[in-house]
Amino acid sequence: MPEERRSRLTPEDRRTQLLALGVNFLADHPLEELSLDELARRAGVSRALLFHYFASKQGMHLAVVTAARDSLLRATAPRAHLPPRERIDDTLRRFAAFVRDHSGTFVSLVRGTASGDPTVRALVDESREINAEHLWEAFAELGVTDTRTVRLALRAWVSFAEEMFVSLASGDLADDEQLVAFLVRTLDAAVAVARDSTL
Repeated sequence: MPEERRSRLTPEDRRTQLLALGVNFLADHPLEELSLDELARRAGVSRALLFHYFASKQGMHLAVVTAARDSLLRATAPRAHLPPRERIDDTLRRFAAFVRDHSGTFVSLVRGTASGDPTVRALVDESREINAEHLWEAFAELGVTDTRTVRLALRAWVSFAEEMFVSLASGDLADDEQLVAFLVRTLDAAVAVARDSTL
């Protein structure tokens, strides 16, 4: 019976299933513990089948991290119809909600920069660039001049915010609204200092 159910899945459906299992694994384990054997066991398939979809452990890690990252980006994509200030607040609230609901996955994703695979590190870093760009779009609407220093400050602030969200995930912080308010204040301060900088 299990073999019969497996045969009904299209290749696309099978890959989606494997990626979902990989992302779910991140909820309780770091990325480096996800092996081909473990994913095959959870999926009830052969290790050889995984090679058909991922070619290697590194390929599997990259695919799983990509799926986790894209899930985060979709869940926290800025709502373009909102004014810039409300958009930033709303995005941070949804970021906090994602971290509450998927704390293990978020921590594994953020810690992906510690991976020995440079492709995985680059993928996680790319998500930070995307989030920094979203922030820049909001501040541009608020009249902030585009400078290298402002861009650097936004990029650095994204990493800072991630560490605060890691604290939220670990239970060190109890109130989402207070965290969002704190992050907004630090974001405004970082941009203000960057605007006045002569670097």
